[in-house]
Formats: sequence, structure tokens, C-alpha cells
Amino acid sequence: MFSQIDHNVSKHASFTAEELTIFHSLLTIQKSAKKEYLLQEGVICDFEGFVIQGCLRKYYINEKGAEVIVQFAIEDSWISDIASFSDHQPSRFFIEALEECELFILSPEKKEELLSKIPKFERVFRILVQRHLSVTQDRLVNNIVHSAPEKYLDFLAHYPTLPQRIAQHHIASYLGISAEFLSKVRTRLYKS
Repeated sequence: MFSQIDHNVSKHASFTAEELTIFHSLLTIQKSAKKEYLLQEGVICDFEGFVIQGCLRKYYINEKGAEVIVQFAIEDSWISDIASFSDHQPSRFFIEALEECELFILSPEKKEELLSKIPKFERVFRILVQRHLSVTQDRLVNNIVHSAPEKYLDFLAHYPTLPQRIAQHHIASYLGISAEFLSKVRTRLYKS
């Protein structure tokens, strides 16, 4: 049951069986139905979630009332609102399950206990935050520099299975284009 998350964290540090058992004891399992919200804007984010199964999206509502997706989380990835979780401030984001999901959840209190008992996890979470920042920076540059077809191809390289799993308007929101324009982009790419 824990092999997936053990593999994920063990990429960044070596753990004994005893340390992993302590880690497991601090996790809870959460199952979420499709369209269920794990986080709402204005609420303090009280979890870091590791996706065992399913797909979630993190988004905000812009000044025009449109949803802007900033992250998809699929199997073997983490999702949270880092700022809200760390600073105990109300979140600007929504986190919604796009499919039935199963996650391991780590609360702020359990994370502090984990870091106190097994300091090596500081390295794991530091690397996860660094990777998240790197992905965010790359995405920002791609949105500024690249054309819509290039952004879509980059999306496919990072999320090859998502177009079969989620609605096209969600992909368009993530890319910062309309669903109609994404449809034209896809048509042009498949014709060439």
C-alpha cells in the first residue's frame, strides 16, 4: 500500500524500514469523489497530499470570473497550497478532484512530528519545493515565450495521458487559451 509513496520519497534520501514505518503512521488516507473539493478559496490549507490514484486540479478565479488552472496532480505527485499550508493564511486556490481520487494526507502537525523524528525528511520536502518552483518557472517562461501549439506540445510531453482523462476546457485553462482555440491548435497539429 505504501510502495508508491516510499519510492517517491526515497528518490531524495535513504530511509530505514523503521523510519518508513514512522512515516506511514503519520499519514492518513483520503478518498475523494469526482468534483469534490479538497480546498476552497478563503480556507486555510491543512494538508499536503500525495496522489495515489486519480487526477486533481488547483485553480483560482481571476478578476474576470474565469477559472485559471495552475496545476494538475496525477499519480505519484504532490498537491497543496504551500503558502497557505506553511503560513496558515487563507488560500487563494481551489483544489478539486477531476476523477475519483485516493491520496495520502500529511497535516501540518504530523509533518512537524515527522521532521522532528526523522530530520532527513527536511531534504525530501526541500527538494520537492525546489522542483515545484522549477516547474512553475518553466511554465511561466513557456507561457510568455511560446506559441499556443508549442505550449500544447509541452503539455503533452509532461502529461501524455491527461487529454484522455480530463475535459479539453481544463487543458485550455491551464494553457491560458480558449477551448475553441485549443481545438483549432489540436486540429492543425494532427493534420501536420
